[in-house]
Amino acid sequence: MTLTEIAASRKTHPIETMMDLVAQNGHDVGAVYFLMSEENVKKQIRLPYVSFCSDSESQSPEGVFLKYNLHPRAYGNFARVLGKYVRDEQVITLEEAVRRLSSLPAENFRLDRRGKLSPGFYADVVVFDPAKVADHATFTNPQQFSTGMVHVFVNGTQVLKDGEHTGAKPGRVVKRLKAQGR
Repeated sequence: MTLTEIAASRKTHPIETMMDLVAQNGHDVGAVYFLMSEENVKKQIRLPYVSFCSDSESQSPEGVFLKYNLHPRAYGNFARVLGKYVRDEQVITLEEAVRRLSSLPAENFRLDRRGKLSPGFYADVVVFDPAKVADHATFTNPQQFSTGMVHVFVNGTQVLKDGEHTGAKPGRVVKRLKAQGR
């Protein structure tokens, strides 16, 4: 709900409603702010040094996690880049998007043997259908899986096969390398 909708349902002013929510729930009050225009997003995407990531946590779409609404980027960020900005709007090329989804962030974060398909590297691979990849998460219904992802391998183990989870969970904590001279 928007703050205006919550205030109307409580019959209080939005500022009073906001303060009441914080007083009642402490740190457990989330909000989504709409600060960027679509033109600005596209302008940033065109910059060759901008890598793509998500600052949202990954949560299960079942159980206790259904009590909390996440930002849609938790479920659709990467598919949105590939579907909307690459295929549909042609803001950048597919090859450039893949680089900025893989090797560029791995290099920026100094992740050991990640981000490239090279001998000795961990085999993290995503096979997707560029014609079908799409995000479906929305602000009102954020826990919607993206489509078009066919196979996913994490550390060389297949975790998605023909679009279905295999049950494998080979992921592990990834730490960055220490900077030279530190």
